[in-house]
Amino acid sequence: MNKLLQIKKSFHAQRHKIFSELNKDTDSLEFSKKISILIENCIREIIADDKYNFAVAAAGSFSRRELSPYSDVDLMIITEKVEKDKQNIVNLITKLFDAGIEVSHTVREPSDIIKFRDTDLHAFTQFFETRFIAGNSNVYANRMNELISSIDESVKKNLLRAFIEDQKMRYAKYGDSPKMLEPNLKLSAGGLRDLQSIEWMFILEHKDLINWQFEQTQTEALLSVLTQNKYTTAKEAENILSAYTHILKLRHFLHLLTKSKTDRFEFTHQQKLLEVFGLPQSELRSFMKEYFEAANTIYRFSKSVIKKYLLEILEPVPDALAFSLDDDFYIKGKVIHANQPESLSFSDILRAYYYRGLHNAYFDDSLRRTIVDKVHNQKFDLIESESSVFFREILRLPRNVGDTLYAMNELGVLGAFLPEFRELNGFMQAGVYHCYTADEHTLVTIKNLEKLANDNSHLGKIYRSTPEKEILFLAMIFHDIAKPINIAGHELFGAEIASSVMYRLGYSEREVEKVAFLVRNHLLMEQVAFRRNLNDPETLNSFILHFNSSTDELDLLYLVTYADLSAVNPAVWTTWKSELLYELYRKSRAMITDKISGEELLYSNTYIVPKEISKHSDLISETDVKEHLESMHDDVGYTSHFSEAEIAKHIEEIGSEKDIAVMFKEFGDYTNITIITKDFPALLSKLCGVLAINDVNIHDAKIFTRNDGIVIDTFNVTDFSSHKKVDPSKYDKIQKDFENALTGYLEVHQEVSQLKARWKRLEQKLFGRSGQVKVSFDNHERYTIIDVFSPDRLGFLYHITRKMSELGLIIHFAKISTKGDDIVDSFYVLNQRGKKISQSDLAFIQSELIKTIEQIL
Repeated sequence: MNKLLQIKKSFHAQRHKIFSELNKDTDSLEFSKKISILIENCIREIIADDKYNFAVAAAGSFSRRELSPYSDVDLMIITEKVEKDKQNIVNLITKLFDAGIEVSHTVREPSDIIKFRDTDLHAFTQFFETRFIAGNSNVYANRMNELISSIDESVKKNLLRAFIEDQKMRYAKYGDSPKMLEPNLKLSAGGLRDLQSIEWMFILEHKDLINWQFEQTQTEALLSVLTQNKYTTAKEAENILSAYTHILKLRHFLHLLTKSKTDRFEFTHQQKLLEVFGLPQSELRSFMKEYFEAANTIYRFSKSVIKKYLLEILEPVPDALAFSLDDDFYIKGKVIHANQPESLSFSDILRAYYYRGLHNAYFDDSLRRTIVDKVHNQKFDLIESESSVFFREILRLPRNVGDTLYAMNELGVLGAFLPEFRELNGFMQAGVYHCYTADEHTLVTIKNLEKLANDNSHLGKIYRSTPEKEILFLAMIFHDIAKPINIAGHELFGAEIASSVMYRLGYSEREVEKVAFLVRNHLLMEQVAFRRNLNDPETLNSFILHFNSSTDELDLLYLVTYADLSAVNPAVWTTWKSELLYELYRKSRAMITDKISGEELLYSNTYIVPKEISKHSDLISETDVKEHLESMHDDVGYTSHFSEAEIAKHIEEIGSEKDIAVMFKEFGDYTNITIITKDFPALLSKLCGVLAINDVNIHDAKIFTRNDGIVIDTFNVTDFSSHKKVDPSKYDKIQKDFENALTGYLEVHQEVSQLKARWKRLEQKLFGRSGQVKVSFDNHERYTIIDVFSPDRLGFLYHITRKMSELGLIIHFAKISTKGDDIVDSFYVLNQRGKKISQSDLAFIQSELIKTIEQIL
């Protein structure tokens, strides 16, 4: 057996042994170090007999000795002249591959240092993270000296700015919160890269490479150097190392689970890792809470160091510009300092946060560490009456309330003041509807409200005209406060908790009642807007019964609903949902202001003069318009939903006696598709099937039926992949599929089955989560309303409407509300005699629908 085969066999055996010893109690840095040193030694052994004019250096995580199981093994070949050494470099890489060591390599010449310094931040940063392995050590030393020499004061400042900007771009792409429910363990805020970025900035500032040859990881070396240079304390460095080690361990296991270089920690991975660790699924929240705490530790330290560079190097402020805020605090530039941090009481700390929000400032390191230490070790007496005064002053700040509360939560101050809020920290709901933990979501709601101050939309105008912003912020603080107690009914428990806490803090009866009302009803507006027919007088009349005779509570609830929805997931707040909420708000406000009923409002807004419709088409007359509207049963929903021009087009298409007419119209980020055809059993199901096989998501379906059986079905839809409007290039195929489905040339059921087969793997990835299945019925004067709750699946609406048709149900209106991978589909139905479903049939229908859903899942 030749030397390379012997090395390969030995390497694989040793690597397998290290991998097999990895368990939940393994020191993750020790694991990385063993793998990294094993590879370093093998490389040296492979090329021990070769003499090279170039240097062979470890790079990236290999250089840091922080490899995970499927990490790239990065090498940097540093040569004086590529052409001269080209063949030897090829021979080297070939030898490594033959010995079973697959490497990613870059080749660098002396000129590359200046070239990348000025043009490519990431390529230049690679030089910072190298460790000499073999070859010509003088070449390596010379290049590293040139690297350090290339960094003058101007370069240092430019690169520091570039690093800070690069972090912002990374956060924008991978998540700017350490409490993302599906984080990227490496690149999200609070991930491994945050600490690595600090290392690069430190190297820039001190012109000192941390690439010693001691057998330790780069992070251990970095924290040791940062402690020596007073960037942190020994205790904080210990906490940071523990946090980094924990996240690195998760990354190790994520690699092994996926058998790939995967860094996105998805729900399915979290659940599988619980099994690997021998933990029940009920431990998922506490398991992830440990991650969130670790990520927050790294995030807040990273943020602190970046502020230090910004304020001490990039934007320094002379001491002469410092001024006193009061006897305890002074501010210099954007940094707040305490005269005697150790003597601060809890109410003093809240006062510091008030100044922080008022001046849009930061705390210096000493004040920050003091707060962390006092909160963590409970080194204070909480005098609630004093603290409440400053807490209320924070809520009354003219701006930065959300940022201030966020900063309080980062260091544990918010939970110390409000123990009820502490339970929200790290609390997660599995599923992709929410993308933040409950505490993060809560604070984002307040930030989003404050952004409305500069928004010209109707929401912005309502926010600016609202005098009781403190009430609004309190409602957001408490709206999900009871989720750790019970998610189902959390709004009711939350109202009780809000009342109890507010009385404790000294709020008046009126203020308490108003916040309790908003918390108790914070789900009401979205439930009505997204599940009910807003052109139904009964819906509007029932909704406004929740409000007193003024519009104050309606204004506040509208803002609360917007804040809640806009803060759960970027994909949730869509144009379609925005318009539905505004429609409900606008109609309800008019009813309250004018003291009119839903019937009066709707009929006053939908009086139509036939002449105004007929003028939009030369092919129809006023008589045609009158007959058409009479055949629609004078349905106020129809005339309010379509414009005069659209109604004229409908009459025109019906007069043409086509088998089917299809019309497309774009609205913002969604598309409206209207189909006119003759009704027949399971028509809606076939239409839904056609849209499904064309990768179209349905959000809302309205069915209008004439006396003669002609139906006008209209859908608001988006593209399955982009969540935006449907590409017009798809229109012809969709129309042709509709035509073929109605004539029988297209077997819709077979096509939907093929769709599910085609997207099987993607469906498991996007919709693989199990969850609650529920079918409930709601009262209505004319219809039976069926609400279907279920995890989402491809073709779900097709299958459920098909089953309803088999059960003899006629669907007159449907609304599809999607919350990430959960759906709530609402249907207004009648039986085949045009009557509401009898009470005796409800249980059977419920059972049949649930069976169908279980088969879909």
